[in-house]
Amino acid sequence: MNFEFPLKELPAVMRGPRVERRRVLLGGSAFWGTMRDDITLVLDDGRSLRADTACYLPPVNPSKIIAVHISYSSRSIETRNRPKPTDTPTYFTKPPTSLNGHGGQILKPADCQYLNYEGEYALVIGRTCRNVTPDEAWDYIEGFCPALDMGLQDFRDTDQGSMLRVKGADTLLPIGPGIVRGVNLFEQTLRTYVDGLVVQEAHIGDETIWGPHYVIADIARHITLLAGDVILMGTPCHSRSVEPRQVVACEITGIGRVSGTVVAIDPPRAAALGVGHAPTDSPEVRRVALGFDERVPERFKANLLSTRQG
Repeated sequence: MNFEFPLKELPAVMRGPRVERRRVLLGGSAFWGTMRDDITLVLDDGRSLRADTACYLPPVNPSKIIAVHISYSSRSIETRNRPKPTDTPTYFTKPPTSLNGHGGQILKPADCQYLNYEGEYALVIGRTCRNVTPDEAWDYIEGFCPALDMGLQDFRDTDQGSMLRVKGADTLLPIGPGIVRGVNLFEQTLRTYVDGLVVQEAHIGDETIWGPHYVIADIARHITLLAGDVILMGTPCHSRSVEPRQVVACEITGIGRVSGTVVAIDPPRAAALGVGHAPTDSPEVRRVALGFDERVPERFKANLLSTRQG
C-alpha cells in the first residue's frame, strides 16, 4: 500500500462489525435508521422499511465540503503523466447546496456540454477536529460514503482556480445512501458505472497517494473541521462526460452504491441576458472533460462508447 504514513494497526473506524446509518424522507419528515441486513432499514423509532423502496436524503449535513484534487495514482498518470501529481495534496470546496441523495436527479443545463462523472469515497467527520496528527486523525472520522463528484467542465476556463461553478452547482454531489464504519477501506475496490457498465475502477489500497488521516491532519492545521463535514478523496482515471437520461453510479465494495440520473434542464434565465461568464468549449475545457484516452484502460473507453451508441 502506498501511504504517506503507513498504518501501524487498523483504526477503530475500520474495525468490524460493519454498521451503516442512512437518512430517509418519510411522510414529509427526515428519519435516521440503521441497516439490519441488505434489504431492511430499521428506523430509530422502531419502524422497518425496505431499503430498495426508501426515498434517500444525503446522510450528511456539513458546514463545508472539501475535495482533494488528485489522490489516485492512475488519475495522476492520466492527467500529469506521473504517479504523484504534487508533493502535497491540493484542495477545492463544494457548497453544501451541491448535495444530492441516492437515486436523485443530476441536472445538466442545456448550455453546458461537459458534465463529467468522478466516482469517489467521502469521509465524514464525527467531531470537532483541529490541529491533529495523522495518527490521531482516524479518531475523528465518523465513517465513509460512496459519492459522485460531478463537474460542469464548461466553466474550467473561468473557475479553474476555485472550481466554484465547475463542481459547485446544485445536485452535483450524490452521496450515500449511508455512512459506513467497520470496513477496511483499503481492501475495497471503487467502481463507477454509466448505464450499468464499468467506466472507472481502482483498488483503493493500491492506488491511494494520501490516506484520509494525512488529508485530515493537513486540512486541520489551519481549518477547523466540524461534525458532519465531508472530505471527498479524489477519483481514479477516466473521468468523462455523460448525457441526459444516463444513469451514473459509484460502488465501493463493502461500503455501498450511490447513483443518480442525468436530467436536462433549460439554461439559467440570466444567461440569455449575458450575465456572467458563458460556458466555453476551449482546448483547456476539452483537455479535462475528454481526458487522455491513451493513458486509460481500453475497456473503460469501450464501455463508455457502447453506452453512447446504445
